[in-house]
Amino acid sequence: MKIVGVLIWSLAALADAGSLLENTRSTSEGSGGICLNGGTSVPSLTTGKHMFCLCADGFEGKSCETVKGPDCYEGVGLYYKGSVSISQSGRTCKEWDSDTREQYLSSDVKSGRHNYCRNLLYRRRPWCYVWKNQQLAWEYCEIPRCGFESPAEATCGQRTRIKQMKIVGGTVATVKSHPWVAAIFWHSKSKERVFRCGGSLISACWVLTAAHCFPDGSHSKEDSFSVTLGKNALNETDLTVEQTFGVEEIIIHEGFDINGENFNNDIALLKLKAKRGKCAEESTSVRTVCLPSPQQSLQPGFTCEIAGYGKEKHGLWYKSQYLREARVTLLADDVCRHRDYYGNMITDNMFCAGRPDGSQDACEGDSGGPMVCEVDSRLFQVGVISWGEGCGKAFRPGVYTRVTNYKRWIEEKVGLTSISVGAVFPHK
Repeated sequence: MKIVGVLIWSLAALADAGSLLENTRSTSEGSGGICLNGGTSVPSLTTGKHMFCLCADGFEGKSCETVKGPDCYEGVGLYYKGSVSISQSGRTCKEWDSDTREQYLSSDVKSGRHNYCRNLLYRRRPWCYVWKNQQLAWEYCEIPRCGFESPAEATCGQRTRIKQMKIVGGTVATVKSHPWVAAIFWHSKSKERVFRCGGSLISACWVLTAAHCFPDGSHSKEDSFSVTLGKNALNETDLTVEQTFGVEEIIIHEGFDINGENFNNDIALLKLKAKRGKCAEESTSVRTVCLPSPQQSLQPGFTCEIAGYGKEKHGLWYKSQYLREARVTLLADDVCRHRDYYGNMITDNMFCAGRPDGSQDACEGDSGGPMVCEVDSRLFQVGVISWGEGCGKAFRPGVYTRVTNYKRWIEEKVGLTSISVGAVFPHK
């Protein structure tokens, strides 16, 4: 008799539950909007009054008022369910259209009736439609990537030792002074490993370098290159310090013309081939460099650093076997464009730096390496060593790719909204 009673009670409870589920939407709608962000009000079985909110995926709180965890995205953001609705240019996202809601967002918050950023169509990260130039266009959203502050990136632009600053005219340095410097090697058909260019570690799996380091352009074969981090000398290998990776992908800026008269858009990215799911690991000899905020720059006269394995003097047939460093001064754009210097060869994507007497400069073999400037005790890469006429010649300073012009491009290719801490640089 007791068992039968339990069974009768259970059936009654199930009936009530079914009635509850049927009336949930109307209860929620009639509860004064107590459950937010698509949440559903669950009433009491006995009184029928609101008891708690059943929140949609990605939300929590008494009234489903907060996004679960930090408002960030994992991977490429396919499962991002946050409420950010601003594009990277600062525009307000438009609501998703009915066809998109029906096809992709039926299980989303409010069945997709919102303007929150989402990653539909498998793009690089969450995006949305915005009104731009009097027409509808899509843009990526300004959302941080979850866990982007990995140990290597959290300490970007920091070195573990004081530099021994008392290239051309420079001094031998240890890689601990420049732990973001990368050595890029090309492998010939005979398996000979030839140093090609310098680079800089900007994220655990990405290296920034110059486009002209790859004469075959977009046809360059990834398996013909490797990258070594933490290298003090080209002719020596220290397995306790160095980290070497194959190259998974080479991305050369679309606007770079290898056959052109100048090196405009001389910038490229290398994606390192992960080992056991990991790329670069932080150490005293391997760290990331910070990238500056877009549209910001340092004043002419500011002294910055360059480092590389290039020739110590123009005309030498051999490169330096050791990492060398030098200090150079940023020149004003009008000086670099003066007819006594480079004239109209300098574009808005370039800038010059050197010494008035030409005593310290980048040289052949330094290409692709970083120029870094110290701001608030961190080193920010403002330039990529690009080109110049000779080495250390008067009125012929080194020319560098202006990194601030490519921050958005880098973020889009790398697939991260912010890959470093932005510097608060004074405007020109």
